[in-house]
Amino acid sequence: MQRKFKSGDWVKIRGRLTAPKMQVIKYVPKRDAVLGVVDYNCYLECVWYKNGERNTEVFHQNKLIKTIETGGLFKFFLSQPKLSFS
Repeated sequence: MQRKFKSGDWVKIRGRLTAPKMQVIKYVPKRDAVLGVVDYNCYLECVWYKNGERNTEVFHQNKLIKTIETGGLFKFFLSQPKLSFS
């Protein structure tokens, strides 16, 4: 399977309105329980912060969507252009 994300991308869990913005750390190998095959291209380790506490979890890449907005220290805001009529 093709990799959809790269390290540093900001993602959210697909289908959840209150999901936190997470940053992709890396792809991690995960063994399939049925076939016993190790998959290197599907599972991502992501990090997010809640109440000053660092949380990490592993997600399948099909459960995540990429967000345009960044989070953490590197936030940027898309501002509306200022129109002047003078």
